[in-house]
Amino acid sequence: MPEALTGLGVSPGRTAGPLYRMAAPPTLPDRVPTVTDREAEIALATKALSYVATVLDERASQVDGTAAEVLSTEAMMAADKTLADAVAAAVGEGRPAAWAITDAVAAQQETFASLGGYFAERAADLADIRDRAVAHLLDEPMPGLPAPGEPYVLAADDLSPADTALLDPASVLAIVTRRGGPTSHTAILARARGLPAVVGCADILSVTDGTAVSVDGTTGQVGPVDPAEVEAIRAEAAKEKERLASLTGPGRTADGHDVPLLLNVGGVGDLTEDAEGVGLFRTEFLFLDRTSAPGVDEQQRVYTELFAALGERKIVVRTLDAGADKPLPFLGLAEEDNPALGVRGLRVARVDRSVLTDQLTAIAGAAAATEAEVWVMAPMVATPAEAAEFAEAVRAAGLPVAGAMVEVPAAAMRANRLLEVVDFVSIGTNDLSQYTMAADRMNGDLADLLDPWQPAVLELVFNCADAGRAVGKSVGICGEAAGDPLLALVFAGMGITSLSMSAASVPAVRAALAAHTLAECERLAAVALDAPDAATARQRVADGAHT
Repeated sequence: MPEALTGLGVSPGRTAGPLYRMAAPPTLPDRVPTVTDREAEIALATKALSYVATVLDERASQVDGTAAEVLSTEAMMAADKTLADAVAAAVGEGRPAAWAITDAVAAQQETFASLGGYFAERAADLADIRDRAVAHLLDEPMPGLPAPGEPYVLAADDLSPADTALLDPASVLAIVTRRGGPTSHTAILARARGLPAVVGCADILSVTDGTAVSVDGTTGQVGPVDPAEVEAIRAEAAKEKERLASLTGPGRTADGHDVPLLLNVGGVGDLTEDAEGVGLFRTEFLFLDRTSAPGVDEQQRVYTELFAALGERKIVVRTLDAGADKPLPFLGLAEEDNPALGVRGLRVARVDRSVLTDQLTAIAGAAAATEAEVWVMAPMVATPAEAAEFAEAVRAAGLPVAGAMVEVPAAAMRANRLLEVVDFVSIGTNDLSQYTMAADRMNGDLADLLDPWQPAVLELVFNCADAGRAVGKSVGICGEAAGDPLLALVFAGMGITSLSMSAASVPAVRAALAAHTLAECERLAAVALDAPDAATARQRVADGAHT
């Protein structure tokens, strides 16, 4: 490794250690066996997929929060009847079990990739299901993480949710992948574990196992390092981590300007004792893997548990973010050629109003039974009229604070009009980047376009902040970009009123804010907005923040 490599930093932190690559997935023998008993072969394939689903469910039970949701979803895919039927059809054409599963998965991956959005994100899950089932059928070692017997930097083409969810921070120092984007499972779960991570690093698999490297999850730099320097780099990183952990209290700048640091959660397991509140409660987990919508009573019980755990702190509840790109059978939605641009989020209410009405009723019941400060917002809002209709529904349910997510450029451009009819807006930087840059957020080849540092995305964020400042209403960030310590400074300088992120990201963001005055943040925001591209914006802000 003669020189440094560059990818997209998606989970901050710096470390160093020997690099080891993920083991290659199982390969099918060149000779394809002849199928003599098709029923028996179908039974073998069915048992293999059932085994994979069981293993994934067991792994899901060993973790909580986002990791559990991700693993449960993959287990559901392994047990899906559509996949089983496709495998049976392939066996019917004379393909042995392992080959039939490989063929069926390849066909589904192609379909998912063409649909984009949520479906494209599932392509990596399908590959993991295939590899595990094939390894089981061929009696080969199950694909998984290397075990070199020392802490190491993990390099991979991409990581499956099953592998990422159970990473042991005591063994894995950092993650570097050839593919993936800022919203991939690798990025999200690495941030949740506080592991530095770089994705979209094109030549990382050409690095020889055992090579000593340094990894910077903020800048995306992966470079060779003298093995004698590894311990010193790790000691410095550990010292910095301890320093960050020792900082407590609310988020605020050096001169006392408050920027509340909130959490993105999927349930009680994602909460921390010192959290200032919740800026994004993802309610989808309650609706997954079901043939009918959960009733009002069931929803209310779940919401009440979370609200009660927060005491009097604020929680922003996002209503169901599902639809054509995140299919739920009970919604009964038609297939779409481009589901990422179709009926999803708030638009589902156009087809079935009862899902939204029941959810608001349950949220209102839970709010009345607890002391939490409950705000409610809708995903995928595009127009002021949609925002106004949603706000009316929220207030009719007895909830006093209604908001809209800004994920669509049209909403960002008309943020001033949205804020005439709602009480707050919250910016989802993941989708806003995807729609602004016309780049599928799971396409690793477009990771540079999906970078939240893109000046066009930052201009839309600034427009929202400016609109909120003009009327004195809250404008928060609940996308993963909020957990970037440098971007947090830029957002604060723009006038963003709160930042919501995974719990592991809070210490570094708190420390960054505490080290800079509001005036300095405003200067850095101007620097970022004036930059010609994302890489330059990041570098100029990094230079300015350390001067």
